[in-house]
Amino acid sequence: MGNVQNQNDNVMVIDLLQLAKALWHRAWAIILAMVVFGGAAFSYAYFLVTPLYKASAMMYVNNSSISVGSTQVDLSDLTAAQSLVETYVVILKTRGTLETVIEQADLPYSYETLSNMIEAGAVNSTEVFSIEVTSPDPGEAEKIANTIAELLPSRISQIVEGSSAKIVDYAVVPSQKASPSLSRYTLIGLLLGAVVSCGIIVLRVLFDEQIRDEEYVRDTFDLPLLAAVPDLAAKGGGNYYYSRSGGEEKA
Repeated sequence: MGNVQNQNDNVMVIDLLQLAKALWHRAWAIILAMVVFGGAAFSYAYFLVTPLYKASAMMYVNNSSISVGSTQVDLSDLTAAQSLVETYVVILKTRGTLETVIEQADLPYSYETLSNMIEAGAVNSTEVFSIEVTSPDPGEAEKIANTIAELLPSRISQIVEGSSAKIVDYAVVPSQKASPSLSRYTLIGLLLGAVVSCGIIVLRVLFDEQIRDEEYVRDTFDLPLLAAVPDLAAKGGGNYYYSRSGGEEKA
């Protein structure tokens, strides 16, 4: 009995135990759906999704207000240097800077495309910021990141007086792809297969109106059960249920 619907007040009562039993008896179907969906997601990520590689260069924000020979650094100086990181990131993503990078590195991209390939930001709230470039070609990602790192200091010195940036670490050719994650795609496929298969099973149980036991007759029609006659001719030995109203229902 997956559900009982009272004809008087049109209220459906769901038997959670029966739903759990239905899911358990069809566990093989759930596992099969998970395997199919998981395999499809893995195949999609492996064969159809273009792998991307990420190269990263790091730079240091220099604030000229900090004296070179000073052994103490004022907190306000560090705060000013950290705030300059956001300014440098804006300068990095400007059209003038990126078009210079395109020309210098001989890239086949427009300004908008190259801008979407670049991410920059402070490292752990310090005055050091990273430049990350994502590309389907690992060598190209490294080339773009290092070109930006070499061009950015002169670009900054032209715009921001009294401040500069120095290269902390050059980018290297990435050896592993950044995306797609085969394990993540496979996990999503497995979860999707489980959700879809369980949803179908639950819906079939909820909308199943076949009479399967005496309790269904009593709860649905609110009538006492007089007798149950086995149907020996039917496959599986179905039963005919007779109620006091004279009606006949077959399970």
